[in-house]
Amino acid sequence: MKSGFFAAVAACCLLLAAPASAQGVKIGVLNDQSGVYADYGGKYSVEAAKMAIEDFGGEVLGQKIELVTADHQNEPDLAVSIARRWYDVDGVDMITDLTTSTVALAVQELSNEKKKIDIVVGAATSRITGDACTPYGFHWAFDTHALAVGTGGALVKAGGDTWFFLTADYAFGHALERDTSEIVTHAGGKVVGSVRVPLNLSDFSSFLQQAQSSKAKIVALANAGRDTTNSIKQAAEFGIFRQGQKLAGLLMTLSEVRALGLDAAQGLVLSEGFYWDHDDRSRAFSERFVKRTGRMPNMNHAGTYSATLSYLKAVKAAGTKDSEAVAKKLKELPVDDAFAKGKVLANGRMVHDMYLFEVKKPSESKNPWDYYKQLAVVPGDQAFFTAKESGCPLTK
Repeated sequence: MKSGFFAAVAACCLLLAAPASAQGVKIGVLNDQSGVYADYGGKYSVEAAKMAIEDFGGEVLGQKIELVTADHQNEPDLAVSIARRWYDVDGVDMITDLTTSTVALAVQELSNEKKKIDIVVGAATSRITGDACTPYGFHWAFDTHALAVGTGGALVKAGGDTWFFLTADYAFGHALERDTSEIVTHAGGKVVGSVRVPLNLSDFSSFLQQAQSSKAKIVALANAGRDTTNSIKQAAEFGIFRQGQKLAGLLMTLSEVRALGLDAAQGLVLSEGFYWDHDDRSRAFSERFVKRTGRMPNMNHAGTYSATLSYLKAVKAAGTKDSEAVAKKLKELPVDDAFAKGKVLANGRMVHDMYLFEVKKPSESKNPWDYYKQLAVVPGDQAFFTAKESGCPLTK
């Protein structure tokens, strides 16, 4: 009797599970849509993923492509809970964006357990394809090492040889400070101090006072999103610039520059992996994006477009949604789209050129989105760790 009952339950479970796999390919965009990183990614990254699905044709392997989205509120536990439901109940095949490094690391661990693909775009820690790498985990637009090589290396060469860090007190900030410190000291500079700053802070005055007292030539902001814009605004009010100190926004994008305005942001040096005015392809994509959203895309938005499109190309090439086969194709296929030309290494790191920019003065800007002048190109093989250098145990 019991065996018959369990057989019936099993059959029922199979019937219940069938619709999830029959729904087609389902992609989840999981990011911060209401907090400090809402403009940096948020609903704009969702729109970029929609564009990728539309450009791909809306279906793959004869099945409809669906998109789901949720706000993880920068809480790893909430993010894992959403991802678990997506995988177990809703039949999601791949999760992308994953703003915030603690969230990205937690969801990547779950994705590995469930043997599901995750493609991190909005989180920065180089651990994602380093010691925390997995067979199904990928990292797309940038990481802390690439940001450090671009901005950190350039400022030391320009004479900024003493540094003080205002560091977001979680995995991303710690990694960005570590990676930038290594680049600074290797280039002959010196780190004279640092302070850990809580996420989503409104008052940076006590931390800026410590930076001012350090006399460091460079006050490095190892934070992002609204934390970066708030700290820059308050630094100006606090008189950081009057004593000759310079600010380095180690993770700044077009979104933060727009929020600051050129009056406040002019002269800042930053690294991005994408700029809307880079070439004809980026301009065409960006013009479509701005018509849909009212703003030009930053590297996170364009990176989410690329990650989504690349995943769909890999599914098509593999002829299946099976994660093993798709992961293999993601590492075999070249990346060539509006975001970048690149390649995916054995550890899941997508390697592409990064760009060093200086924010224009208001008098230099020719239109409302003309923010950057390019200072240098950092080739991908210099910007990112090799698979062997990354510390990923899969590549040893």
